[in-house]
Amino acid sequence: MEGFEITASKSVTAEMVTSRQTQEVQGQIIMAKKFPRNYVESCNRIMQACQRKGLAEKAMYEYPRGGQKVVGASIRLAEALAQNWGNMSFGIVELEQKAGESQVMAYAWDLETNTRQEKIFSVPHIRSTKKGNVPLTDPRDIYEMVANQGARRLRACILGIIPGDVVEDAMEQCNQTLIGKSDKPVIDLVKDMAAIFEKEFSVPLEAIEKYIGCKSTAFSMNDLVRLKRVYTSLKDGMTKREEVFELPGVEKKEAEDAFAGKEKKEKPADGQQELNLEGGADEVK
Repeated sequence: MEGFEITASKSVTAEMVTSRQTQEVQGQIIMAKKFPRNYVESCNRIMQACQRKGLAEKAMYEYPRGGQKVVGASIRLAEALAQNWGNMSFGIVELEQKAGESQVMAYAWDLETNTRQEKIFSVPHIRSTKKGNVPLTDPRDIYEMVANQGARRLRACILGIIPGDVVEDAMEQCNQTLIGKSDKPVIDLVKDMAAIFEKEFSVPLEAIEKYIGCKSTAFSMNDLVRLKRVYTSLKDGMTKREEVFELPGVEKKEAEDAFAGKEKKEKPADGQQELNLEGGADEVK
């Protein structure tokens, strides 16, 4: 009888949470219809946000793939786009956690047009290290792993909602922000960036120069922007240093092949446990 009471209590709690979420979404949809976005004002807000140096430095990623360079909007820029586009709900939800893995959903929902993008995927509770795979048992470690894996899916969902020309204009504005604002000479900025790559990723200056194609003393501001994109890619886990730079004793092609097969196939799941990463109509909490 006691077990039944506990189960019933959990069931009632789940129903209350679901009911509250349903009411919140309905309220957001009503407000979105009542106050539709002004496209000109939304685009202006996005351009203004991209004039902030802090955002511009983290706005794009860059890494090589198939002999070409892949450049795109990072999760930080995607979040800024969604926040300033308005009338959007987006976030990452942990649906279920069992058997050493989490079933997670990332989504972006335009409440005004009822356009929705979502991706459901599995996140094993394992961290890869040089000494092999290490199982994660600490809830904080699991939370951070889920959040990290969910970020790139969330980025894809948001960019699937925001018009492509708006994204391209935002990226161009970020480039202009980085090129046009600097209190230091380019050579000093290059030294600072090289020191960061050496400290955080053990990438020597010689490897950076080979990637750019010239000596560091000849780097331009555009080259520095490229390096900042690469830094964002490495920091966000979009790529690995061995894929970008030619390092002593490391076969670049082998690293690319290993990374290409890292992603697991996405699959659906059921459940209701939610991470505290869900975005509201206009902001990420």
